[in-house]
Amino acid sequence: MASSPNFRGALFMVVAMAGFTLNDTLVKAASAGMNMGQVMLVRGLFATALIGLLAWHRGALAKPWIGLHPLIGVRAVGELGGTVFYLIALAHLPIGNVSAVFQALPLAVTMGAALFFGERVGWRRWLAISVGFVGILIIVRPGMEGFTIYSVYTLICVAFCMLRDLATRRLPDDIPTLYVSTFTAGIVTISGGLLVQPMGGWSPLSFELLIYLLGASILLLIGYQFIIQAMRTGEVSFIAPFRYTSLLWALLMGYLVFADVPDMAVLVGSALVIGSGLYMLYRERVVGRTKVVAESTRPDMAPDGV
Repeated sequence: MASSPNFRGALFMVVAMAGFTLNDTLVKAASAGMNMGQVMLVRGLFATALIGLLAWHRGALAKPWIGLHPLIGVRAVGELGGTVFYLIALAHLPIGNVSAVFQALPLAVTMGAALFFGERVGWRRWLAISVGFVGILIIVRPGMEGFTIYSVYTLICVAFCMLRDLATRRLPDDIPTLYVSTFTAGIVTISGGLLVQPMGGWSPLSFELLIYLLGASILLLIGYQFIIQAMRTGEVSFIAPFRYTSLLWALLMGYLVFADVPDMAVLVGSALVIGSGLYMLYRERVVGRTKVVAESTRPDMAPDGV
């Protein structure tokens, strides 16, 4: 049924993941010529302007004082921390490795919801979480050859993004998604400006680098819009598994652009993480409870800075 809502929603999700991964590819390419504080600043200026214009067009900025809500601040802290550690790791690790670890985010969100919000998680999903994190350990390889501190940074990124997503789930429904995204993108941009000097100072901004970061910001917006369309088009439980196509895009871009070939540890670990996430989606659909994993792909959880 090529014309079914679920098929279109799945296609939109695949396109959204491609947009986010191509953004990562351009950012990684730009990191060869500037530090990540400068990347956050320049890309953030473009992204904030684009998202802000869209938010203004849709009337999402009509009540600017809602930015004083504490949870928006908590979400911004999570997004900022996730962005900083993600981009530093991205500059030093193969894009496929970073993406593989980041696939653990839905597992982390489910665990966080159980630990901090008291949401009921059965033994099967706890087992899936455990298997998923075993997969992460296989990818990161602590204490073994190939381990670097930047692998730890990817884990710290997941922790910050878990904070972001848990805060998002508690935001009042009357706060527009685009307002939250504009506010967060602005915070990430300002913080990038503050980090330029501590991270090594300003580097000459060539036309090529400028195009990379402009393209990255446009791809962020494209990914954001397509993830919204995906969530509005089909059933979340059907569409959510297609978020894992981001790893396929990352492995493809890593090979084509940076000549990175994933080793067996990355492939095995990725299979465990993705398998665990898919099983959790299956269990949530079976028991008919709130789809914690699926909710991590809602429009209001689209990555603003990462």
